[in-house]
Amino acid sequence: MADRISRHDVAHVAWLARLELGDEELERFTTQLADVLDYAAEVEALNLDGVPATSHPYPVGNVLRDDVPEPGLDRAEVLAQAPETEAGQFRVPPVRGEAP
Repeated sequence: MADRISRHDVAHVAWLARLELGDEELERFTTQLADVLDYAAEVEALNLDGVPATSHPYPVGNVLRDDVPEPGLDRAEVLAQAPETEAGQFRVPPVRGEAP
């Protein structure tokens, strides 16, 4: 285990997260977190000069159609098909707790 993280560090993070860890769990998590930090250090040490930054490993394109405005529905025609209307709007049952 590297000196990257100590048992005390893991216990402190567990305390901050309001986790109760036993001795065995502290040992296991300290080892696991040290391994993660060692791997992160290996990745950080890679020479990435000339490698472009990417957010996705595969080429991704927009699969949506172009956003082209189109005329909407005729208001009078739509309201004519509604079960009930009032003042040029749909009339719906009151929301629970509201007075009619």
